[in-house]
Amino acid sequence: MKLHRLELEGFGPFLQRQTIDFDAFDDDGIFLIAGRTGAGKSSILDGVSFALYGGVPRYDGAAKGLRSDHCRPEDRSEVSLEFTVADRRWRVTRSPEYERPKKSGTGLTKEEHRAVVEELVDGEWLGRAAKPREAAEVLGEVLGLNREQFQQVILLAQNRFAQFLLAPGGERQALLRTLFGSRTYQDYERALDERRKAADAAVADRARDVEMLLAEAERLIAAHELGGDRLTGEEPAPAALVDRLAALDRALERGRYRTEVLDAARTETVAARDAAFTAHEGLKRLHESAQARDDARAALASLEVRAAGVDADRGTLEAARRAETLRATLEAAETAVETAQAARTAEATARAAWERAGGGANVDADALAAFVDDLTGQLARWADARAHEGALDGLREQQAVSERTVAELETQLATLTARRNGLPARRAELDDALRTHEATAATVDDAQAALTSATERRDAALEVETLGEKLREAEKRKLARREAATAAAAAADALLRRRVEERAGELAADLVDDVPCPVCGSTEHPQPAPRGDAPVTDDELAAADEERATALDRARLADEAHTQALATHAEARARAGGLDLDAAQHTHDEAAQRLMSAQEALRTRDALRAERAQLESEDTRLAAELDDVRARVSAARDERVALAERVSTSSAAVEQARGDFDTVAARIADGEQRRDAASRLRDAVATLRVADTAARAATDDRDRRVAASAFADAAAARDALRAEAERTRLDEAIRAFETEREAQRVRLVDLEMRLAGVDDPLPALAASETALADAHEAAQAAARRAAAMSAGVESLAGLSARASAAHAQIADLEAHRRLVAGVADAVAGRNERKMDLETYVLAAELEQIVAAANLRLDAMSQGRYRLAHTDALAARNAASGLGLEIVDAYTGQARPAQSLSGGETFLASLALALGLAQVVTDRAGGIRLDTLFIDEGFGSLDPETLDLAMRTLDELREGGRTVGVISHVEAMKEQIPAQLLVEAAAHGPSAVRQSALDPA
Repeated sequence: MKLHRLELEGFGPFLQRQTIDFDAFDDDGIFLIAGRTGAGKSSILDGVSFALYGGVPRYDGAAKGLRSDHCRPEDRSEVSLEFTVADRRWRVTRSPEYERPKKSGTGLTKEEHRAVVEELVDGEWLGRAAKPREAAEVLGEVLGLNREQFQQVILLAQNRFAQFLLAPGGERQALLRTLFGSRTYQDYERALDERRKAADAAVADRARDVEMLLAEAERLIAAHELGGDRLTGEEPAPAALVDRLAALDRALERGRYRTEVLDAARTETVAARDAAFTAHEGLKRLHESAQARDDARAALASLEVRAAGVDADRGTLEAARRAETLRATLEAAETAVETAQAARTAEATARAAWERAGGGANVDADALAAFVDDLTGQLARWADARAHEGALDGLREQQAVSERTVAELETQLATLTARRNGLPARRAELDDALRTHEATAATVDDAQAALTSATERRDAALEVETLGEKLREAEKRKLARREAATAAAAAADALLRRRVEERAGELAADLVDDVPCPVCGSTEHPQPAPRGDAPVTDDELAAADEERATALDRARLADEAHTQALATHAEARARAGGLDLDAAQHTHDEAAQRLMSAQEALRTRDALRAERAQLESEDTRLAAELDDVRARVSAARDERVALAERVSTSSAAVEQARGDFDTVAARIADGEQRRDAASRLRDAVATLRVADTAARAATDDRDRRVAASAFADAAAARDALRAEAERTRLDEAIRAFETEREAQRVRLVDLEMRLAGVDDPLPALAASETALADAHEAAQAAARRAAAMSAGVESLAGLSARASAAHAQIADLEAHRRLVAGVADAVAGRNERKMDLETYVLAAELEQIVAAANLRLDAMSQGRYRLAHTDALAARNAASGLGLEIVDAYTGQARPAQSLSGGETFLASLALALGLAQVVTDRAGGIRLDTLFIDEGFGSLDPETLDLAMRTLDELREGGRTVGVISHVEAMKEQIPAQLLVEAAAHGPSAVRQSALDPA
């Protein structure tokens, strides 16, 4: 997360709008927020916290102190903050709740807390949230830290600076969980706990299944009285599942035996039922035969009554069969008479039509035929003229169209001729333009090569500047490493000198009066060398030698790196051709402009060539089109002459055929009407003559045939006729009657013989039905008892198998439950230290944080203090694993962080906060912390320790991080040139002045 811009208005001590540009401190990397006490330095951090979270660290989110006391009712209170998270730039604008004047009327009204979140997309601010609740949701996702965590990692405010160092393990875990995304381990814990519960439930469910199956089986045993101990009526004591399963097996064996007994009883009752059924069916058949005999006698008597009517139908059928032989003659005579009458009527109608058409009253058939033939010939000639008359208007229209076509084609011919005549002038213009651009276009390749060379020189010149900075850095590093190597060598030499000096003291300590000195041999020792308080050990000498060797290696590597940087810089200068960046850029721009000119000429030349080719193509196309139009003009003129001749010929033919009528069609219609009337009368006369002759012949033939038959006259024969269907019906009815009467006679004889020798009356059916019902009921009862017992035994067998299988699964489920429970307990921290899996993982992260913090704490405390992670058992049954303690090198003992002094606590807290920020930033996918604020605490440090702390802060600038420090310490004002000066008027609001002081 990186802050860019903060604006404060009517907030805290600030009345007028104050703008703070954090990006201006990017080059310095560290800036000081300075000002006298009460001016409003911490209010800048309050503004950051309020913008992001709607609360300030000093007031725990309360509204007190947010709106400036200097504000008048009409003044506005607002905070705006721009920041970047994961390459996305955001702006949040927030106003606290306060009283403002009403827009209408008098008095004050409450202005609600407002918050707006925007995102910069393609240079435009787009709204993402417009209400405080929505803003909290959006910022919660964007920031990934709540307010407390933000103040422990980024905004190290007053009274909260040491909170992460001194916090108990639970509070420290909450922050680490958010920073390192370890909530997934809580998910693992919950998932495993759910699996443990599921395993417990599976064992319990399987036991309940066995219990339910056994209960159902025992209910069936009691219902079928299969339990040995149930016969006494006493309830047995609750037994184990194994014993109950064994009892179920014994009851199942008893049930199978009882099933066999009941099956045998069922077989006996079924045989008795079948015998009763056979006897009853035989008696029932005798009763049916007696009833059938009585019915046959009654039916035969009824048929004898119908015999007279059947004989009458037989006579009618015989007469109809005789009359059927005269049917064709009778019908032919009737048809001939009706045809002659119709022909007479048609002849009268045709004659009346002929007279209406202008014909004479007495015209014979021959005259009519001659008239029809003559008129048909004339109609054929008039039909040809009518075709000319119908086409005449179309021919005249075609003649007009032909005239217009000839005129249009002649106009088109003139236009095309003019267009083609204009092409030579345009061709000459294009040739002149081509000669102008072809020379310039030919330089494209040379211009491209020149641009490529210029680009390489410009890039090399840019690289020269970059490498120059690296060369200067390498030179600084070389000098620093040489100084470090010189210092390490001097330190090793100093230790060696001390060791030599201390050796004299060690020898002097062993001198004894009157005993010769091992160095000079004298027995007197007037001035023995004193022994040092802190003698130099061999380990210290070895460590100093090792440090000197390491420093020398680093100096050698720095020299090699400087040499390599120098060579690389020289090679880049050679590639740049000795040009600086401005000259190389100027040469590049000129080459690019020449290339653009050549490319433009090339494009113009290609376009002109294309137009020249198109012009040639246009000339060829126009020539072909002119030839086509000339041919079409000639054809159109010929068609115009032919149409004029056809119009003249058709007009003459129509005038001749029209006669006295208005049109040829009218004359044809009149002729066709007269011809049709003559034709119909001619045909009617001939038809009447033929019909009269046929009618006389048919009546004569009918009368002769009737006289030769058994009928008195034609009318009697007509009355005797019957339709074929009626004749068939009479024949079938007579045959059916004879067949039925014969069948009843035969059936009656058969039944009389069947009942011969049988008692009359027969025994009643009621007693037989009662016996059959009793036998049937006995068989059903036996079957029910057998089926019930069989079903019960089958159910018991299924329950027994299921209960045994379920009981066998309990052992496997129990083993699985113990395994899952063990893993769940381990992950959930149900152990001596109450350390769950998440705490174990976060403990590893905390170790990394402590290691990173110790790199700075060791320097700031001059090697005295180191932070240490501890997983010692916590007091009062609290969770362990995230403890912190301080190791004091002076005593070699570890002690609680609470035992540090104020200044020591500040140093340890600062080192821990910086270590936390470093580890979080280094983690892939972690939250990048590019901005850090520290509010006070430096006043508790002595000058030497303050200098060490400042060196640590100075190291934070690497990697682009910016650190803001609030402090009254004058030494820090002198060491930090980039400053935000918060100045308060004597009796008024404060203002912020952004400046960079000259250290000199």
